[in-house]
Amino acid sequence: MSEKELKTEPEQREDENQKQLKKLKSAEKHVKGYQYFILRLLILLLVLWILFFKVIGLTHMPNGDMSPRIDLGDFVMYYRLDRDAGKQDVVVLEKATPDSAGKRQLYICRVVATAGDTVDFTENGQLVINGTPMIESNIYSLTLPYEGYTTFPLTLGEGECFVLADQRDGGADSRYFGPVQKSEIIGTVITIVRRNNL
Repeated sequence: MSEKELKTEPEQREDENQKQLKKLKSAEKHVKGYQYFILRLLILLLVLWILFFKVIGLTHMPNGDMSPRIDLGDFVMYYRLDRDAGKQDVVVLEKATPDSAGKRQLYICRVVATAGDTVDFTENGQLVINGTPMIESNIYSLTLPYEGYTTFPLTLGEGECFVLADQRDGGADSRYFGPVQKSEIIGTVITIVRRNNL
């Protein structure tokens, strides 16, 4: 006689119950594994959402105004929580221009003056801050005001800054749309990913 035949009916039922219990525990373990994976995935997605929609921003350079440091099409990563930009910081901002009928556009510019500073330009195309001509070794074109837009000399009020494009000949900046409010700054540029490296 086999071992199975020697077992009484209650013992056989007990063995079947044990097998079913093992199967249920195994299935429960798999379900918990999937639940744990989904929970970890949701936490990761939440962290990425907070990181890239609340802390870090990513955009592309819409034009050649910051050339040669930032070229057209380069990806720009910026820190959203820093809106109190200092001089020489490169910022991402949204600004309504005189010709856009109130529609806000994205700009990437360099801060050259902050609240309380007076901005002007010499006749030979040099930037003047608080009466002192600035030596800008990284600028390769003349810095002249645009006629019919911002009037100079200009003294910046509280919460204002003056931004210029590195490409001073035709770049859209504060000479065109005026001083920038801190509330219009989206963030400060922290790194650039060159388009030709992708």
